[in-house]
Amino acid sequence: MTINVIGAGLAGCEAALAAVRTGVNVRLYEMKPDKYTPAHKKPGFAELVCSNSLRSDSVTNAVGLLKEEMRRLGSAVMEAADATRVPAGSALAVDRDLFSAFLTDRVMSCPDIELIRGEVTSIPDDGVTVIATGPLTSDGLADKIENSLGCPGLHFFDAAAPIVDGSTVDTSIAFFASRYGKGDADYLNCPMTKEQYDAFYNELINARCASLHDFDAEDQKDLKVFEGCMPVEVMAARGYDTLRFGPMKPVGLEDPRYPGKEYYAVIQLRKENTEGTMFNLVGFQTHLAFPEQRRVFRMIPGLENAEFLRYGIMHRNTYLDSPGFLDSDYSVKKRPGLYFAGQMTGVEGYVESAGSGLVAGISAARYALGLERVVFPAETMLGAMAAYVSNGSLGNFVPMNANFGIIAPLEHRVKGGKQAKYAVYAERSLAAADSLKKVLFPDCE
Repeated sequence: MTINVIGAGLAGCEAALAAVRTGVNVRLYEMKPDKYTPAHKKPGFAELVCSNSLRSDSVTNAVGLLKEEMRRLGSAVMEAADATRVPAGSALAVDRDLFSAFLTDRVMSCPDIELIRGEVTSIPDDGVTVIATGPLTSDGLADKIENSLGCPGLHFFDAAAPIVDGSTVDTSIAFFASRYGKGDADYLNCPMTKEQYDAFYNELINARCASLHDFDAEDQKDLKVFEGCMPVEVMAARGYDTLRFGPMKPVGLEDPRYPGKEYYAVIQLRKENTEGTMFNLVGFQTHLAFPEQRRVFRMIPGLENAEFLRYGIMHRNTYLDSPGFLDSDYSVKKRPGLYFAGQMTGVEGYVESAGSGLVAGISAARYALGLERVVFPAETMLGAMAAYVSNGSLGNFVPMNANFGIIAPLEHRVKGGKQAKYAVYAERSLAAADSLKKVLFPDCE
């Protein structure tokens, strides 16, 4: 039995390998290197383009819990992340090139996966298919999805932060520390006085933005920007203190050179690779023109002579109006045997995208094999995301990160604050994931 998986991003790789593990063969379609999206530049699978951070690794954090559920269910993406991680305090960050190479090799070396290169512009009429083409799905396939399946595509704009050469950061000004001392001191922190912040803020909110690409430029005056990837200049325009309570908050960062010293604002730089030769400006996704990025961001203390290895970019993302269209296993309600996975479904974030691929791949394989349909429990973060995508929430449907607000509520009150409550959530979720593993993979130890 063979199923189709379209797209070899994180969701597609996860779906293909999960399907194989369930007991089917896979035809994996990938358009790179014949054709690239505007954001992707490298031929390998599972290319990370926005950040090397897969966020918190603690199970009392929603995305950390999601990652642990995925690990327990045999996630290939989590195996790749753990094998290629770089120091990042309490966060899980990876060497992006090694991460992509790991998953590319895993897929290419799997005897049960047939790789077919080239762009897919139509939806297979028969057989079982998982569409995991991502938020930058090519126009041809996006049109088919909209017209053939009757699900209009919705658009928002996503932004990536710039990367600087680590050797050009002035470490006589910037200092290494992790917030509240959690983990190793893996972040470079650029401190600001009030006078420096005032000057920086004024230039930032008045800087010139880049022109959008033709495919993004239908209406620059009414951009729909997902909150989780808000450009720093848009965030700053919301108010003078918005950045100081967001990506530039100075709390919890102790300068080892000046114990007890308090800064007005701090910009954090996070390692992009194992060697620490590249650093990402944390929370500084941007749509500024490249010369403006160089001019304004060099006002940051410690970055006066920074060399930019990649400027921030902004691009269009596409997602489905999934509630009522997709079921809680990411299947299309009106088209048995057709599944979607990844950010196109309305999950937001690399880990969430891979998690949806895990669920969709297993579900599609079980459908192809004639096995009983399994709905992931709403007590798990994997199941909660699938339930959110299929049911939506009050108001218009928008992309959603993993969070404890979407998971099934506890049946009893927990004393001790949020962390104690989240610890109980985690215990319940991981117990449910362990039980689910026995159903999905009974032959595994």
